[in-house]
Amino acid sequence: MKQIALEQLRPTQMTHGMREVAKKIEQYRSLSEHDLQMAIAEKPVPVVLGPQGKPYVTDHHHIVAALHALRIAAVPVVLQEDLSSLTVQQFWLTMEDRRWTYPYDAQGGRVSFTNMPRHVWDLSNDEYRSLAAFARDAGAFEKTTVPLEEFRWADLFRSMLPLPSDDEAFARSLREAIKLAGSVAAIGLPGFLGNPQRE
Repeated sequence: MKQIALEQLRPTQMTHGMREVAKKIEQYRSLSEHDLQMAIAEKPVPVVLGPQGKPYVTDHHHIVAALHALRIAAVPVVLQEDLSSLTVQQFWLTMEDRRWTYPYDAQGGRVSFTNMPRHVWDLSNDEYRSLAAFARDAGAFEKTTVPLEEFRWADLFRSMLPLPSDDEAFARSLREAIKLAGSVAAIGLPGFLGNPQRE
């Protein structure tokens, strides 16, 4: 499997959840060197080749950011598609059409593709993205293969919960997010499980 230096990888989203990145860093640090290499090999980073052959990450942004923090130089990648023959404009239009990019900031506002960060670890923090990840890990909804599912959940929480200002506020918001995930407000979102207490 081909390895690509983390420095070469380009992000396809504006934000990620720093709490999720920190959690992955902690998990990776708990592994032996052999187990860490096995964990990296088990989750190759999906990429699309864009203009000038640059590799764009379509998933696992949090993993790439965590591995960069651990000074890992390169990761295995799997090629989803080669779009290197397209113009920059055609490339981003195709990426959005296939739901391989999410050009929205931490407030949920649309951002120009020209403002996409250069490196995955340069992404802005979105607390609601972390809420979505932690709620999913708590069993509030199922992980699916639907592209960008976490952002859809994050947008639900963004629309209904105050922005957490510290760890204590985040813990409170997480409890509320888990309840919301089982409410009628979440019907139709990928991985929706309903409210077991009402079944």
